[in-house]
Amino acid sequence: MTDSPLERTSVAVHAQDPISQAGVVSQLRARPEVTLAEWGDGTDLAPQVIVLVADTIDRAVLRLLRHIRRTTPARTVLVATDVDEQKVVSAAECGVGGVIRRTDATPEHLVHVIGTVAKGAGYLPSDLLGRLLEEVGKLQTQVLSPRGLHFTGLAPRELDVLRLVAEGYDTAEIAVKLSFSERTIKNVLHSVMTRLQLRNRSHAVAYAMRHGLI
Repeated sequence: MTDSPLERTSVAVHAQDPISQAGVVSQLRARPEVTLAEWGDGTDLAPQVIVLVADTIDRAVLRLLRHIRRTTPARTVLVATDVDEQKVVSAAECGVGGVIRRTDATPEHLVHVIGTVAKGAGYLPSDLLGRLLEEVGKLQTQVLSPRGLHFTGLAPRELDVLRLVAEGYDTAEIAVKLSFSERTIKNVLHSVMTRLQLRNRSHAVAYAMRHGLI
């Protein structure tokens, strides 16, 4: 029995300077896990992943990330010197799939992240991931919760209604328990189902349960 051929990821490299471009291309050319492709040349080797190499995540980089997201199916790995949680958030909003610091971008690590991103997953340095999770928690408790908002798009009152629906209460009973009118309860449910594109009450309850909200 012969071994199955290695599945390669097609990769294009775009750097802000020719030295970085040549260096990353040289690193990747020797790796059997990847096949180098040109970005935008119209060939059959259109890349699955585009590696962007930059000093910092500035407006030009963000503009390029948005362009890639709009015009190609490729996912993006960003290799940058200056990286912090705020810059990563901005890059994520523009569609980046993975972020690596230049100091960590050994050939082995870069190829590993390329493969991870090509499979649809994401990658961040572990220290940044921890700080981002802390910031998410602060945003929820300090900004969203006081305004009756939640990252899931469900307000506390909406969660209360869904929790009672899940427990089997009808509209009239929920209205009594929460001291609202039946019309208000119906409006709450209608708003949730419309906003989240849910088919009915059961679907709304399933959504809340699946996301660990009730």
